[in-house]
Amino acid sequence: MASHTGNPPTESRLSTRISLRWLPEPASETTDTIVMSVKGWYVDLRVDKKSGDIDWAIAGQRVVDSSDPRRVQFTHEIDSHNSFDDVDCGTFTTLPNGDDLETGSMSRPDLPGAPVTEYEEVWRELSFREGPEGPRKGVSWVLESKHDLELGEGQEVEVSRTFLARIWGTYLVVRQRQVYVRLVGSKDAVVKTGKGVSARREEWDLSPAGWSAKYVLGPEGDRLPSAQDVEAEQLRTPGGTILVKGEPYTIRSYEEVV
Repeated sequence: MASHTGNPPTESRLSTRISLRWLPEPASETTDTIVMSVKGWYVDLRVDKKSGDIDWAIAGQRVVDSSDPRRVQFTHEIDSHNSFDDVDCGTFTTLPNGDDLETGSMSRPDLPGAPVTEYEEVWRELSFREGPEGPRKGVSWVLESKHDLELGEGQEVEVSRTFLARIWGTYLVVRQRQVYVRLVGSKDAVVKTGKGVSARREEWDLSPAGWSAKYVLGPEGDRLPSAQDVEAEQLRTPGGTILVKGEPYTIRSYEEVV
């Protein structure tokens, strides 16, 4: 189904947040937020308008409830609030103007103890920005960094977990240093703690043609991959591996509109 934005039929979505309301307080918006979803994966960066710092950066899977497509659960593979185990599940309702109202409950990080609080968020879908492929066509994808996490019981390792995402002429990357541990009696490594988060957001400019950075944030912002570092023609096999600046990434999702 065609989008009200004029975007072509697509399984990708580019959206911004219009407001956040912690019930029963009034709604407000203090961030410049962009969320990029490509099929079942997403990357979400929220930048505080006053400080210019990261308000929240998250990335992971976007899982639609098979029994109620209005309900969507978001995993937090990266989370600048370190709320990796929180259940993030919202119910979406389309408003008369075409925006989406998301309702649910989640931890409120601006209050002591981060109490679970009911919320309402209003989201607006954005038209895709023209990219290097030219007008009315483009590629969209999400990549996740690959790491060897074969640990002995009780062992720990620190990795730089990174998600890259692009929808046509908009690009986003978030990275978090995470400490993994293999618990005694378990075969799997789990996140013990998250450390600093860095992010980069770029947009394609038409004159002169090229990628320009809108945000470069965090201790590693200057060293994060740029959109021009990713060879798009190598991304057509979801589940495959691609090297970006010499580092391996898993192709989580890919879509091409021609």
